[in-house]
Amino acid sequence: MLMLGERAEHLNNCKIGEILTKRYTVAIFLVTTFIVNRGEAQMPKKSIDEKIDDILIELTLEEKVDMCHAQSKFSSPGVPRLGIPEIWMSDGPHGVRAEIKWDSWGHAGWTSDSITAFPALTALAATFNPELSKAYGKALGEEARYRKKDILLGPGVNIYRTPLNGRNFEYMGEDPFLASTMVVPYIQGVQENGVAACLKHFALNNQETWRGHISVEASDRALHEIYLPAFKAGVQEGNVWSVMGAYNQFRGQHTTHHALLNNEILKGKWGFDGVLVSDWGSTHDTREAARNGLDIEMGTHTDGLSSTVKNAYDYYYLANPLLEQVKSGEIDEALIDDKVRRILRLMLRTNMNQNRPLGRMNNPQHLEVARKVGGEGIVLLKNKGDFFPIDPRKEITIAVIGDNATRSMTVGGGSSELKARKEVSPLEGLQERFKHATILHSLGYKSGAPVYGMETESNLDADSLQDVAVELAGKADVVLFIGGLNKNHSQDCEGADRMNMALPYDQDELLKKILRVNRNVGVILISGNAVETPWLSKVKGLMQAWYLGSEAGHAIADVVSGDVNPSGKLPFSFPVKLEDNAAHHFGEQSYPGDGVSQTYKEDILVGYRWHDTKNVKPRFAFGYGLSYTTFRLAKVKTDQKTYSAGEQITLSCKLSNTGERDGSEVIQVYVGKLNSKVERAEKELKAFQKVAIEAGKSDVVELSIGIDDLVFYDESISDWKFEKGDYLIHVGTASNKIVKKLKINIQ
Repeated sequence: MLMLGERAEHLNNCKIGEILTKRYTVAIFLVTTFIVNRGEAQMPKKSIDEKIDDILIELTLEEKVDMCHAQSKFSSPGVPRLGIPEIWMSDGPHGVRAEIKWDSWGHAGWTSDSITAFPALTALAATFNPELSKAYGKALGEEARYRKKDILLGPGVNIYRTPLNGRNFEYMGEDPFLASTMVVPYIQGVQENGVAACLKHFALNNQETWRGHISVEASDRALHEIYLPAFKAGVQEGNVWSVMGAYNQFRGQHTTHHALLNNEILKGKWGFDGVLVSDWGSTHDTREAARNGLDIEMGTHTDGLSSTVKNAYDYYYLANPLLEQVKSGEIDEALIDDKVRRILRLMLRTNMNQNRPLGRMNNPQHLEVARKVGGEGIVLLKNKGDFFPIDPRKEITIAVIGDNATRSMTVGGGSSELKARKEVSPLEGLQERFKHATILHSLGYKSGAPVYGMETESNLDADSLQDVAVELAGKADVVLFIGGLNKNHSQDCEGADRMNMALPYDQDELLKKILRVNRNVGVILISGNAVETPWLSKVKGLMQAWYLGSEAGHAIADVVSGDVNPSGKLPFSFPVKLEDNAAHHFGEQSYPGDGVSQTYKEDILVGYRWHDTKNVKPRFAFGYGLSYTTFRLAKVKTDQKTYSAGEQITLSCKLSNTGERDGSEVIQVYVGKLNSKVERAEKELKAFQKVAIEAGKSDVVELSIGIDDLVFYDESISDWKFEKGDYLIHVGTASNKIVKKLKINIQ
């Protein structure tokens, strides 16, 4: 077994003469391929499948089984005698995780594993900018490649069902069309580097509470219309090379080895030709895993070799137990061959692809991508009296209050923790940009951990901290309250959901006290989830700033100062109160369940679909976001009034920037079926486009919708079905800000 740091670099580390003397067909093939790729010989090229065939016949059963399970926390073995390398994996969806020890979760202590922390995926989704998603994936993939990773464990596309889910910040919001559109370029960007993206968590992993065993009961319609589309797009449009199973069960069977999800849908109907990897510890049975699509088993009840032999890697479900069942005839070896074929295919795309680029480590270009995503992802939710932007040329006193102004948000949160080379805090970013202002800072509250540079206040109790902050607020011209959630347990963190929607650490009470002494208050929320805002009517400004990674402080200062005009849109709805969210409306059996199972009683009416259809007014709607300029959407029309199946609806409109600043607006097109024979949402997002327009200028924008994209999943035939008749097209700039409705007929 290779130890950490002794990673096989395949043929680059092999002596050609030694390989040839073994006289293995596969070795000869690999060597000649190595030479051909360098232009030193001319031989016919073989297809990937032919290459796999050549390798497969040389593998023993024991070697094939070994390739199907882990050998360390983040690697699976190769076959050293044939020059087949190990596969190395790394978390996570918004940055390459620091190196972990071979057998334990401790950090390996490397000095060369500091990276760019990119904004969390909620921020990326809020940009509504697929081109930026491609740049994000490309930069992230470059860092993964430089670190010699073969699989990057992300992106995540589980649907935002409840604002309490601890991992919502890792995902792309509540709408399947938005998530589908944004995830495809991300995958393509990562994989351009010869690094496999790993789409996760497949599927229906929408809460952390009881995630290891809770059995989800959901209709086929909800499954196919809400929870699977982003995975399907990642597989069929993004051509993702790996997928990660989930912890939870679906209809009584664990999703990591689920017959319907993995065999029938993923590898069957969708034609996925890559590798299905377990989440760490999500495998539960040898026979089910072997027969129901799992290819590589990771992290099963083990800390490697530091515990008993029963927990060592050779005792994983897809290790010795699998080998014994194949030898006894209980499991067909053809199943193992299929897994190894997939693993070899992934290798030929990654670590056995001699033409893949070398990658690049953390650099100014990557930081610029992170900063741009942050700037475009920040959502301006309220701006009374043009509170924002704050002119950086003014000589004013700004009180920056809040633990989140200085807290590191790249560490913590579970498996998505990051070791950023440098993380610019919001306070640092504001101090750097507002050089003419006097900036005062007070924690106001604290979340239990010491804050670097604030040792004096860190020793104060909660009441004293509030008193100091209120006194400071009373002396300032402007107060910027930088609060929200953090990456602590039971907040935005893997392993546990939030307890409620309220801000923790008495932030609401602190804001109430601040507002008594200063009415010129703006709030900057840092979180990956919706929160209650009982103080909303009294503050002048509100921004949703997400977890923005290495360049967090710069991105926030860019928007606060007006250097960047905000253009982010909410990728999920903010309910007024928890019960207004569809999952919570139906009580505990809907969320979190009874400890054994839960039922998605809201069915297809997730997020804005629920708010619109049931007339439940949100605090802030899906797709909502303000700008420092103003826009007018006019002359909205379709190219015709009647369509047939297979055609495209072409919609055009004129977008004008009627303000004094350059800016970007997101045109959003929703479609609803009139007089449907089945229950449907009032409207569903079917197209969007982010358009940048200079002040005083206009642009004519065209968007298209495929008629075939208006189908619904018909449970009576277990397939998609189109419904003829009248449809209503809603065009606007948020799900609740519709400018024009157009009626069309589809024959």
